[in-house]
Amino acid sequence: MTTAAVNLPIIDLSSSDSISSANAIRQACIECGFFYLVNHGVEEELFAEVFDRSSNFFSLPLEDKLKLTRKHHRGYTPLFSENLDFASSSKGDSKESFYVGPLDDPTQSNLNQWPPEDILPSWRPTMESYYRKVMSIGKRLISLIALALNLDEDFFEKVGAMDNPRGFLRLLHYPGELGSTDEEIYGASAHSDYGMVTLLASNGVPGLQFCRDKSKQPRIWEDVLHIDGAFIVNIGDMMERWTNCLFRSTLHRVMPTGQERYSVAFFMDPNADCVVECLKSCCSEASPPRFPPVRSGDYLEERFRLTYAT
Repeated sequence: MTTAAVNLPIIDLSSSDSISSANAIRQACIECGFFYLVNHGVEEELFAEVFDRSSNFFSLPLEDKLKLTRKHHRGYTPLFSENLDFASSSKGDSKESFYVGPLDDPTQSNLNQWPPEDILPSWRPTMESYYRKVMSIGKRLISLIALALNLDEDFFEKVGAMDNPRGFLRLLHYPGELGSTDEEIYGASAHSDYGMVTLLASNGVPGLQFCRDKSKQPRIWEDVLHIDGAFIVNIGDMMERWTNCLFRSTLHRVMPTGQERYSVAFFMDPNADCVVECLKSCCSEASPPRFPPVRSGDYLEERFRLTYAT
């Protein structure tokens, strides 16, 4: 079941009133786990360049893309190679993607795969520039999220989450025409993200929906509208775990619309050695911790393993 489009809170990252911004983030994360982020500093020209380069890559012949097939969560995943909804019998999601992993840790950055410069000139520097800019934005946002949780602004720095945080950039392409089939096809089947927080940019083609209450049947899906120049931000499972389910990691999906859709997701995760355990501001005698402490890297590896087990 789908309802009308939802009005999500709009957070201005350039605002000098950090307390007001934090309060708005808190309300959004408790109610639905989604909000918009504006005035974040990514120029319109850089967005346009990233989407142009993304289109160039996905337009390559399949044999060229398959030379960069995903290894160590970096590189290319073809159409129908992923099914994010374990309960679905679908043959797979109708999307192809390309992952770029951490750039500034030498033990991680050499795992990245890049299209050859002679085929796609300037592709790598464009993605690296965008990655670093969004990582910087993510760090500023994490400070506001700390305030939203009634913690010190630098809380996540103090617990080591921001010591060499792990960010993954994922370029996504949803073809417009899929041919006729009796099977229900999803662009991205219903799922929640694994990590701390996701910052998503899209080319404006609709299709993204979220479900406020994952325990309710039938699920009610609400359309997330596009705002030019804004990131759509959502909370991931790790942040839900950290906050003892105070902040929601909301189910979301992408439905095919018959139009070609491009999006770019940035998944911001803590340092792999950071221990994620219930925040003191999110538990009490009446609401004890629901999850045991877990090392961030171990948690994410297990989630990746389950997703790509097939």
